[in-house]
Amino acid sequence: MTDTTAPYGTPEHPRVAVRGEARLEVDPEIAHLGITVTARGKDRRTALEDLTRRNEAVLELIRSYGPAVEKLETGALSINPELAEKGRDEKIRAYHGRVHITAVLNDFTALGELVTRVAALDMTCVNGPWWALRPDSPAHANARRQAVREAVQRAREYADALGSHLTALVELADLGAENAVSALPAPPAGLRGSAGYGAAAAPAPTPALDLEPRRQTVCAQVNARFIMSPPEL
Repeated sequence: MTDTTAPYGTPEHPRVAVRGEARLEVDPEIAHLGITVTARGKDRRTALEDLTRRNEAVLELIRSYGPAVEKLETGALSINPELAEKGRDEKIRAYHGRVHITAVLNDFTALGELVTRVAALDMTCVNGPWWALRPDSPAHANARRQAVREAVQRAREYADALGSHLTALVELADLGAENAVSALPAPPAGLRGSAGYGAAAAPAPTPALDLEPRRQTVCAQVNARFIMSPPEL
């Protein structure tokens, strides 16, 4: 009977512990855009009205791209007073409004056109795109399967060097799973294009930016322990 309680195996049932790793380069599936709409007015009402109108113009433009937009969300909204630089009184010089919008696109052919059209709107700033994969992308499963195959192959090579062969799998675990250390999420892909504050939209069609998607790196690591037959020493 195989002894699975001994941490280092036994002479009759020696263990081999290996790590399997995989690193894949794949095309991104989605692109994130960060959009900031701003307004400035001498009174709070004017700033709010301008901010509301510009925010609606941005949302309407993004929604016009239909299924190409996978997600559209409004983030923080702020209205801040600007005090006069001189004087002891709390005299308000103007009000600044700001709203943040996040858009996720899955159609990269429409992305370049959308970026330039949004950037051409009044007092609107565009940051991005940040390229990414969906959390349930098949690329993650492919990387994990490749990491497992690599672990099995490595263990077989060790066993073969001793004139042995693998007889059983004792343990297979994600890297860090044994001590309950959760892996941190990968940072988003780097900034590949941005547009600053734009002037009013020109009557002529806005040229689309030529954006080259940044390939994503998918990594997987597993620890595996096997039992092998007694070596021929």
